[in-house]
Amino acid sequence: QIAFMTLTLFPIRLFFAAFMMLLAWPFAFIASMGSDEQELEKPLSWWRKIVDVLLKAIMRMMWLAGGFHWINVKGRRALPEEAAILTVAPHSSYFDAIPVTMTFASIVMKAESKDIPVWGTLIKYIRPVFVSRSDQDSRRKTVEEIKRRAQSDGKWPQIMIFPEGTCTNRSCLITFKPGAFIPGVPVQPVVLRYPNKLDTITWTWQGPGAFEILWLTLCQFHNSVEIEFLPVYIPSEEERKNPVLYASNVRRVMAEALGVPVTDYTFEDCQLALAEGQLRLPSDTCLLEFAKLVRSLGLKPETLEDGLDKYAASVMKMKKEKVDLKEFSAYLEFPVSHTLESMFALFDENEDGVIDIREFVIALSVVCKPSKTLETIQLAFQLYQSEGGTVTEEDLARILKTAMGVSQIDVTHLFRAVDEEEKGKITYDDFYRFAVLHPHFAEEYLYADQMGAESGFKTSSLSAPNGICTDFSPDSSGDKRKPLQKKLN
Repeated sequence: QIAFMTLTLFPIRLFFAAFMMLLAWPFAFIASMGSDEQELEKPLSWWRKIVDVLLKAIMRMMWLAGGFHWINVKGRRALPEEAAILTVAPHSSYFDAIPVTMTFASIVMKAESKDIPVWGTLIKYIRPVFVSRSDQDSRRKTVEEIKRRAQSDGKWPQIMIFPEGTCTNRSCLITFKPGAFIPGVPVQPVVLRYPNKLDTITWTWQGPGAFEILWLTLCQFHNSVEIEFLPVYIPSEEERKNPVLYASNVRRVMAEALGVPVTDYTFEDCQLALAEGQLRLPSDTCLLEFAKLVRSLGLKPETLEDGLDKYAASVMKMKKEKVDLKEFSAYLEFPVSHTLESMFALFDENEDGVIDIREFVIALSVVCKPSKTLETIQLAFQLYQSEGGTVTEEDLARILKTAMGVSQIDVTHLFRAVDEEEKGKITYDDFYRFAVLHPHFAEEYLYADQMGAESGFKTSSLSAPNGICTDFSPDSSGDKRKPLQKKLN
């Protein structure tokens, strides 16, 4: 079918879809000329209403060319006065633009998008909220703009937001970002379904690329999509004061409508779990919990590399490696709190009230630089090495155990392979040379041994193809803290 469609219908569909987009451009360009903010807050003039209808018809023809012969819409779309914000989930593909072109609701977009030829003009027409990467204060300004529009009593068009913040594989709903819920106004949940026998729609950061998804989808004879507008969700007073609670409750409603579970992990957590470094994390690593605690302290792992250097340098100057909770609090310069106690408990595997501060630094390095395995191991060698610059097999076990967030790991096979001269100790240079010659050393010397052990060790290589992650959801049926987590009180 793919071969036949590629030679026949695919080029025709692709040409027709591109033609429809080009046809829409002059209408969008004329309608958006000379529009200032005051005019945008006024009701549409008669001629702009005509342009609106024409553009929606053209966009519908574009999707028709892509094989979306009919779009099944359930429920009633609320008026802007009833719900200023539409929250859409799950977000799994650029085909999720279908409800955007049907409603012409405003969306949150990167500021760079408006400079894209043709597409940028169409984006500008729907009056999006632009986010600028170059502006460090952009996130706060974006939230303020969403809040201003949402509280305008229907003067602005509805804002359509995908609160997951990234594409997933629709197997669950990940943590919603609170931006859509900070204004504290009613929202209308909207759920998307693609009930196709073969999934060619899903476009996540792991799996087929954008063009391959487009190619396979246009090679389908028919593509189904369902859009369901759920009842407007009116927040309680408590939810208005707590956007995170508001987001969680709306997510629960949407998950029930979709018949899928929720996971308390975020996109960043799954990025960590499926990082392309040489040490891929096991599915039950405690580093996912650690990453959540790091963010709960107000730290952002993705921007913490300078802080990581500071923490590492501080450890090297310390006269002792073991610290208690009070010393740990002083080291991090954070007051003792429930979050800090939970983080401390992750490393207090003997429950004796002290932890090895070096393990914290290694774990933080993994969370900050999940794909840079050798950089983390080099840092760990610096923390553990003797005056001669060497580490023992026991030290290597501690390093890798912490870097993978597991309670036990057998490194004997790996250590002996690195220690060719059988000195009983190795340097980082020894390890680096070995890693260069054996780039898949984890699969060959660690995972292979562990897969046969009774520990039930599983690596993220077992993740679902083209998916955000395997099942990182908390297990509600039993003890969430048992498998291979060092310590989690």
